[in-house]
Amino acid sequence: MDLSTVIGIGAAFGLMLMAILQGGPLSIFINVPSLLIVFGGTFGNTLVHYPFGDVFDAINVAKKTFLHKERPINDLIAQLMEFANKARKEGILALQGAMDSVDDAFLKKAMQMAVDGQEPETLRAMLNTEIEYIQMRHGKGADIFLAIAAYAPAMGMVGTLIGLVQMLQTMDDPASIGPAMAVALLTTFYGAVIANVFCSPMAGKLKNRSAAEVLTKMLIIEGMQSILSGENPRIMEQKLHAFIAPKLRQSTFNK
Repeated sequence: MDLSTVIGIGAAFGLMLMAILQGGPLSIFINVPSLLIVFGGTFGNTLVHYPFGDVFDAINVAKKTFLHKERPINDLIAQLMEFANKARKEGILALQGAMDSVDDAFLKKAMQMAVDGQEPETLRAMLNTEIEYIQMRHGKGADIFLAIAAYAPAMGMVGTLIGLVQMLQTMDDPASIGPAMAVALLTTFYGAVIANVFCSPMAGKLKNRSAAEVLTKMLIIEGMQSILSGENPRIMEQKLHAFIAPKLRQSTFNK
């Protein structure tokens, strides 16, 4: 569970709820026509923009913002260094037995390619292609949330215009002004909340998650290519340390 996402969304909604309850009951901020206009209109517009399957795939991608657990990068480097030492001592085929202890699917695939006798450059090219498609999938998920963030305030504005028209049509009946004004204001409120509290931050988190995942996969490629090339482990470690900030670097040779 990603605590920063949970705490961030919880804090945003919690503070808004506190402000609402300070001025009256929560029920005054619940308006069914406004909800239908904003949520229904936003969902419909999103389906026009993207295929049905892509929209629901984005929901699965969004789970990464809540359920993603990042592996410490130094642990990955240490594991790659262990594989490098094993391959130098016992040969590249010795990695076959070590694959059972690997949880990362991308690393396991890279190891299998190495065991199967792929050349270092071929391994890099094939895995780089996979990374490109991963970036495309993740980018599409973030783009869908950005599209929702754009459509929700727009539908809120549509609801505001509907409410104002209704209000102006019934100015001679004071009892009808209140409900019409509620539709006008609450649709804008709902649209702003969807866009700025949920969708825009979610898109930003997905982009950050994607960048971190790509960096990890590039580090794996660099490490496996060094192992296949029979590179000196110290040189290999220096290459892998280039992927992280200097203050985070931990050498396996100092232990």
